[in-house]
Amino acid sequence: MINKVVGSAAAAVADIPDGASLAVGGFGLCGIPVALINALHRQGTRGLETVSNNCGVDDWGLGILLTDGRIRRTVSSYVGENKEFARQFLAGELEVELTPQGTLAEKLRAGGAGIPAFFTAAGVGTQVSEGGLPRKYDGAGGVAIASPAKEVRTFGGADYVLEESLTPDFALVHALRGDRHGNLVFHATAMNFNPLCAMAGRITIAEVEELVEPGEIDPEHVHVPGIFVQRVVHVPPGSPDSEKRIEKRTVTAPASPETREA
Repeated sequence: MINKVVGSAAAAVADIPDGASLAVGGFGLCGIPVALINALHRQGTRGLETVSNNCGVDDWGLGILLTDGRIRRTVSSYVGENKEFARQFLAGELEVELTPQGTLAEKLRAGGAGIPAFFTAAGVGTQVSEGGLPRKYDGAGGVAIASPAKEVRTFGGADYVLEESLTPDFALVHALRGDRHGNLVFHATAMNFNPLCAMAGRITIAEVEELVEPGEIDPEHVHVPGIFVQRVVHVPPGSPDSEKRIEKRTVTAPASPETREA
């Protein structure tokens, strides 16, 4: 078996060219491949098309690429936590293909499974299927690019819309554990879109917190087999670019002296 370990995040993303399409794992800030995104940012790659549930926040994750104008187009389902995203979209600087979240997940899964398209009930009777959803504005309030109408068929008396799968040029994912053959294990909610992105990318790059030897991961515990992964980068906790942020921190206010005495 091939040893897929790469010495650094910078080396792992070095051949990602301007204009590449990227599937990027994560949900909000949970399970995002911070080291790989930061390396790509430092590299200066531009004109990217991203496929991700969201596009980071203003100063973290994919948001740092967006702020510097490195992303030209994104396929996403939830983009409400990024003010710069909204500004660029409304100003006509960014093309956005909004996609129902379950549909986005299946477009990635289907792409990884070799299924070119599928029918789903999500979006039938809306602009998702009928077309006309703004994808890019002209900067003056008008629509420069609108979504096209999609094929709708009836099965068992119900209508379904045809959705094409996604197979981006590269996939960037974050895993808790991986071995030198590329087998990956994700932790809890960091599963989210990471396995789907790993399957869909033509070249998948995984940053892992724990790097183990082949055979140390029980085959029954492998979430993504190494056949889907081409490169592995070890990014242990405490190393540069390993920070994990909380998107919305909610804490209980300190109790007053009177409350504590009571």
